[in-house]
Amino acid sequence: IATASVAREAAMEEPLAVLLPGEAEILVRELKSFPLRAVGDHGWFRQHEYIEKLNMQALLSASAGHEQLLTELLVNYAKIPTLVEELITVEIWKQKIFPILCRLKDFKPKSTFPIYLVLHHEASIINLLETVFFHKEICDSAEDTILDLIDYSHRKLTLLAAQTACGKIPNQKKLHPEDLQNASSMQELKKQAEIMEYDISLKALSVLRFITDQIESLPVSAVTRMLNTHNFPCLLVQLVEHCPWSCYEEGKLKKYENGAWYVVPPEDHIKMTKLDGQVWIALYNLILSAECQRKYNLDNFNKSQLLKLRAFLTDVVIDQFPNLLEMQRFLSHLAVTDPVPPKKELILEQVPVIWDHVVRENSGKWQAIAKHQVNNMFSPSEEELRSQACRWAQTYNLDVIEALIPDKPKCAVCGSGAAKRCSRCRNEWYCRRECQVQHWQKHKKACNLMADALKKIEDDIKMQTKPTE
Repeated sequence: IATASVAREAAMEEPLAVLLPGEAEILVRELKSFPLRAVGDHGWFRQHEYIEKLNMQALLSASAGHEQLLTELLVNYAKIPTLVEELITVEIWKQKIFPILCRLKDFKPKSTFPIYLVLHHEASIINLLETVFFHKEICDSAEDTILDLIDYSHRKLTLLAAQTACGKIPNQKKLHPEDLQNASSMQELKKQAEIMEYDISLKALSVLRFITDQIESLPVSAVTRMLNTHNFPCLLVQLVEHCPWSCYEEGKLKKYENGAWYVVPPEDHIKMTKLDGQVWIALYNLILSAECQRKYNLDNFNKSQLLKLRAFLTDVVIDQFPNLLEMQRFLSHLAVTDPVPPKKELILEQVPVIWDHVVRENSGKWQAIAKHQVNNMFSPSEEELRSQACRWAQTYNLDVIEALIPDKPKCAVCGSGAAKRCSRCRNEWYCRRECQVQHWQKHKKACNLMADALKKIEDDIKMQTKPTE
């Protein structure tokens, strides 16, 4: 999935459009919340298509600097709370229902694609929110659900920090054809879900950073929740320490950016990535804001955690982000002082309600919901699969998808810029014919699998669109 920051930086001579203004308005207006039991039904899948189209349109609009229309629609129709509720509902589905589906021994669906779309739904929504939360009016329009979104971000970042501390960053390597043949479809879905969860957590970091940008206008309860309930400053310090988007493999430094791991050239080892920037900006907003300094309890533990940042605030980092010089001065002063504890204030604190409401409403019904969805949503007939294939072929336009890719394709053999693509599977790129011939023995199995799958989809679409006599 392309990121909002990349989309904003991209320059396109003739911006593509997924939706006309009138179409975008209809899709935004039709967005609604679904109960957990309805996840995966026809109406739910139709809304997933709407969100995918809005997501692609948001990214294309951001790349051209024309985000105003979609932002106004989401604000005017008050749909940010709806998206937050859908985000948390599918998060609960992944935690409560998906593990039950994986344990069902007699559940062997003809296609796991419908379940994959449910897993992907969370990624689609958080990506859309990441794109639009750059704007203050979007943050304001979230109203009380900003508390739910803060809690959501805390859950994701806590898991990310814990996994990184234990060395459990999801494997991002490409799957080989033999892996697909050996693993069951549900096992493969579990692997995909782990990789997807990692990317979702990084997008939650971006959303949190955009929320902290509006720290002065947030409700009192939101600021209190970030500082005292969840202690985000200390959580962000852990992310600076362990850097989940960076690792060494075979002696080479690799970093994660724009949905993929890449080897960092030696001359760029000290260069900050966008994710590094998001953490530092969020910390800057939370530590140096006057409102936060008044409310945050700098006890011995919190103080010791924040002082760890001094080791990372090198001259090289400050040269790339000069505003951090102010943080460096604050930490130097903090090291030699004992801040006065914040005054205790009697306030009526709001609390998030979406997670508790969904869990309470469905408590004790998880098995029944899973069986209902197996029988009615995730065991589609051949005709239903053909219909889905047709709809998704219409939703995803190849030209639009390629416009969202942040980097130009590279040759699978030598890594040079590539302009030629394998005509059978359309998945690998080459700079010249010699590289394609050299790569064929390695690529052959995967190419055959992809080509057969593409042919099957095309045949299904033709059958679906063929007029009945």
